[in-house]
Amino acid sequence: MKSFCHFTIAALLLVAATTVEASADVGTLVVTASNTDKNQLLVYDTAGNLLQTISTQGQGGVSGNAGGISADDGLVAVVNFSSKSISVFRALNKGLQLKQVITTASNPVSVAFGHGHLYVLGTTNVESHRVSGSNVNSSSDGVVMLLKADGSSAQVGVVEDHLVITEKSNVIETVTLLSDGAVTGVATLVQNIPANVNAPFGLVTRGNNAYVTIAHADEIALVRNGIVLTVTGSGTQHAPCWLTLVGPFLFSSNSPSMSVSRYAVYGQKIVQDAAVAAQLTGAPTDIDSGDGVVAVINASGSVSHLSIFAVDEDGNLNLKAMPTINAPANGVAVVRAGKERGD
Repeated sequence: MKSFCHFTIAALLLVAATTVEASADVGTLVVTASNTDKNQLLVYDTAGNLLQTISTQGQGGVSGNAGGISADDGLVAVVNFSSKSISVFRALNKGLQLKQVITTASNPVSVAFGHGHLYVLGTTNVESHRVSGSNVNSSSDGVVMLLKADGSSAQVGVVEDHLVITEKSNVIETVTLLSDGAVTGVATLVQNIPANVNAPFGLVTRGNNAYVTIAHADEIALVRNGIVLTVTGSGTQHAPCWLTLVGPFLFSSNSPSMSVSRYAVYGQKIVQDAAVAAQLTGAPTDIDSGDGVVAVINASGSVSHLSIFAVDEDGNLNLKAMPTINAPANGVAVVRAGKERGD
């Protein structure tokens, strides 16, 4: 029997602790969160060296989600589930610095940047916060209730004029964005959802496309303009849960199979190219990519690992580092550092 996926402060806040002083130009960083009662952002270089351990000034405790950390143009947002807040960090030449802690309308599980906003998916709603320079407005400019709002929300993604959201209790939905990027209206159920839908989990977006895992049905779906256009099975690998895109390749991390699969995506096609592009040491809980790197956070018992892969033009994954972290670490994001973002 197969198992499935693991289910406002305005003033500037200073970095609480730093384990290693980062170099003058740290380049690409990989970050995850300790997800503990005293939540911390853990900052690594691509060789797996721990550069910083920074308090989020919040409490962790999130599970069964993806996108608990999001990065965009020098900003990093991380969820503090139990304290109902989001911590916002700014990339500096020597690493990351905590800038804000923002109270949210419900316990946050997933965050995403886009359209000049930070979008926060909580257990009952999704909200939008305007981004100006390196500042995220502590007050939301829109809040929309989810269709289920039963605590099963998994991930939020941004496409051209709306958000795509998954709730594990068999809902894929969209939320409309105003021309300025704020959320508005009511959530709408995606059309043509497969009859065998079972636990939509992770997603990744590009342009107007959203690729969504239907984990317990062993499927990945393409959603465009609020309609499921294509559904592809995951073959020998079970419960594809979390996704990332690198050029023409879609990578899925498969929790019970403890693996990463590679798909070629083009038009309305999702074609499995390699059932096992990489084998992991535990069940993955999130995946992200950027700057020629694919990073996966995975857990086995009381231990988590941050697996950092180099990815080449053919989509081959080569393990670069695998630092060990105490469970229940959650979320992963690849961050381009070395360039300070102005206020």
